[in-house]
Amino acid sequence: MLISRRNALRLGTAAAGSLILPRFAIAQADRPSITIAVQKITNSNTLDVLREQSNVGERIFFGSIWEALIGRDLRGQLQPKPLLATEWKRIDDQTVELKLREGVKFHNGDEMTAEDVVFTFSRERMFADTEPKNRTTIKAFEAIPTPRPGKELPPEVPAVARRAWPDLARVDIVDKYTVRFVNATPDVTLEGRLLRYGSDIMSRRGWEEAASYLDWARKPVTTGPYKVEKFTPDTELLLVSHDDYWGGLPPLKSIRFVEVPEVASRVNGLLSGEYQFACDIPPDLIGEIEGNAGFEVQGGTILNHRLTVFDKNHAQLADARIRRAMTHAIDRQSIVDSLWAGRTQVPAGLQWPYYGDMFQADWTVPEFNPELAMSLVKEAGYKGDVIPYRLLNNYYTNQNATAQVLVEMWKAVGLNVQIESKENWAQIMEKGDTRAVRDWSNSAPFNDPVSSIVAQHGPNGQQQQIGEWTNAEMNELCLVLETSTDRPARAKAFRRMLEICEREDPAYTVLHQNATFTAKPKNIQWKAAPAFAMDFGPGNFAL
Repeated sequence: MLISRRNALRLGTAAAGSLILPRFAIAQADRPSITIAVQKITNSNTLDVLREQSNVGERIFFGSIWEALIGRDLRGQLQPKPLLATEWKRIDDQTVELKLREGVKFHNGDEMTAEDVVFTFSRERMFADTEPKNRTTIKAFEAIPTPRPGKELPPEVPAVARRAWPDLARVDIVDKYTVRFVNATPDVTLEGRLLRYGSDIMSRRGWEEAASYLDWARKPVTTGPYKVEKFTPDTELLLVSHDDYWGGLPPLKSIRFVEVPEVASRVNGLLSGEYQFACDIPPDLIGEIEGNAGFEVQGGTILNHRLTVFDKNHAQLADARIRRAMTHAIDRQSIVDSLWAGRTQVPAGLQWPYYGDMFQADWTVPEFNPELAMSLVKEAGYKGDVIPYRLLNNYYTNQNATAQVLVEMWKAVGLNVQIESKENWAQIMEKGDTRAVRDWSNSAPFNDPVSSIVAQHGPNGQQQQIGEWTNAEMNELCLVLETSTDRPARAKAFRRMLEICEREDPAYTVLHQNATFTAKPKNIQWKAAPAFAMDFGPGNFAL
């Protein structure tokens, strides 16, 4: 029997004063094990950072399994920091040289060397039969030849790899602990690309000894503080301590992530002691959870925005005026106030202040203007035909409630939008007559718009890969952003991209900045990162 969210809270109240954490061993010599309830472990049922480019993947990968040469400070504000590389320098506009950290051990006991780095960025592992500088869109699910029979890469892997590294020509070995990344074009963002989601280092031997891609992708050999012990897709992921971790002994013996789709069950399990962490807590439950003396909720806004995305090929959305009307019909602040209790905000479009001099401070999302929206609907000659809205079941916090609010807002300006519930992302993305509107979120893996508007909506971005949207001028501007070293010219190009994608020929519309909240017992000393990632490395867990 499903217990409601509020009943779950009431059931937990009595136990809160004398909290008991099962399976916890307090002795210093015997590290504790924890269980974390999540909405979803991965969407692809793999642990490959290039195949699982998702919010849920970020949660389990970083701070636990995968590591890059340059890291993000999960205990600060995500600023770059040395990780598997101790230092780096520019050789020229197309080349970055990095010194590798010596003595880093993979989960199989091998030492990480330049050979592993080069293999990580090889055709066999990452790029398949794609070339730098071709500027062509790699279609989703396109069969791309791979160099090694029996280890064929899923088509989304080289597509994502070229999204991350469109012009990477090669990686050279200088010596055992030194590598050089050589780009085919000038690129001011090379250091950022090195720390982005997907540029993480793997063991060459671990790959070569795996019987198939899938065998490797469900138990990748990496360098993080925890290694994969067991992965049961759609059910649980068990990580165990990597005792030879270069950063020191991990504080936990094991971490078990379990899929618990219903928020009521996550909260109930937390309060009963079955789980030590419960993720994706809706804002309306924070006060009630913290009404229990033994529990607290951590989290807040992160570098991720929630979007509504348009397929301009759908008959009802081909006219940009209909998409523009949809953007002006949305009262975003009302959504923030009513569904998020004011704990997030409406941002300045698809950008973040940490872009520095690239940030367009005076930019705004389309104004809430129902009269303008109705005028655009009338001008476009819209006859009331159905506009399908494909929806997952609360993959995002408050997703269903937000969708229902949006449908009513669109109805108020004369648009007949109808929700179609889907079971997975493959059904959401599938091309067909009913692909028109969907939900998404976009992150900024590093501090430049290349990491977001180009990576997600440019020629190699997901929208163009699956054939939802394209714009010739936008694609030319992406080339400027990726190859120009003239910062004022890049900023001008970025602003024009925002004008195209958010106002003139909408590819998407930003709803609000995303936020994530995690509940836990107060006697666990742990700091949430300003990201989906959960950091359980040395120094960030104690009882």
